[in-house]
Amino acid sequence: MERTVVLTASFILTFAACAVITRILIPKLKSLKMGQKILDIGPRWHKGKEGTPTMGGIAMIISLCISVIIALVAGLINPAFRSVTSRAALVFGYAMLNGLTGVIDDRVKLLKKQNEGLKAWQKYALQFVCAALFIIGMRLTGNMTTELHIPFTSLSFDLGFFYYIIAILLLTGVVNAVNLTDGIDGLASSNCLLVGVFFAVMSFSAKLGGCDTALLGGSLAGMCGGFLVYNFYPAKIFMGDTGSLFLGGLVVGGAFMLDSPLTVILFGLVFIIETASVILQVASFKLTKKRIFKMAPIHHHFEMCGWSEIKIVTVFSVITAVMCAVSYFALRGIM
Repeated sequence: MERTVVLTASFILTFAACAVITRILIPKLKSLKMGQKILDIGPRWHKGKEGTPTMGGIAMIISLCISVIIALVAGLINPAFRSVTSRAALVFGYAMLNGLTGVIDDRVKLLKKQNEGLKAWQKYALQFVCAALFIIGMRLTGNMTTELHIPFTSLSFDLGFFYYIIAILLLTGVVNAVNLTDGIDGLASSNCLLVGVFFAVMSFSAKLGGCDTALLGGSLAGMCGGFLVYNFYPAKIFMGDTGSLFLGGLVVGGAFMLDSPLTVILFGLVFIIETASVILQVASFKLTKKRIFKMAPIHHHFEMCGWSEIKIVTVFSVITAVMCAVSYFALRGIM
């Protein structure tokens, strides 16, 4: 009963808060001339989007803060609703730190008046620090061991120090993957909404779930839904790195909350494919001087093939929905 209340309340609250705050942000960001710059190497038809307000991820961050604060107050009033455990607080904190990295990156872009912010090594260094702090926090609070659970089985292996290497790669990799996915209207927010629904379903697992997972799932789905009201094609606002890095932190942090980090490769398959397409494109061009895709990340390839943005978002979202269902069964062995 408590989980249902937390899930429902967090979804409604973050949906409403994010939709209202985003609506307020749009004219404010326009007046501050905080518009998106479009790279010349991108699809030429994206030039028409230049000047669209960016950094809309601020609305997501604020709406999550509101949801968490109300959950804390509810927990003080009624112990049954103590939703924010140490693992949830660490996941939310990790997402916030990545969101802050995004704010810095977006600000640099706006100051330079171009679509290139922090240097790649600077951005990754900040993400590495965020991931390291998250791992340390999870370890000190007893929310992380060095055992790695294998999806679709009840098997787990104690990897010792190598677990932390895998954790760092997953944490920074998925955050960047969600960032790469945010390239057309509504793509990242639609897929993250479905991941939120997956966490919501998993919150009812006797072993893996809890009120904190319900809070994560409801909030993630709610804020993405509220933002999509203005981010779906044609977008009136972009989330920027502020939003995509923040969402990436929640997506991969949620996998660690479920104590099955490898599952993110399944329910986050679309994000992984986006990253793989960039890696393959760069490697192919450097080795053979030929490109595998018409443009990378892969959503641009499909644009170049004539797919509309709505079609791409729909197809990619269906893939994520299917993989979320697959992930549910992959976790059955440890549920």
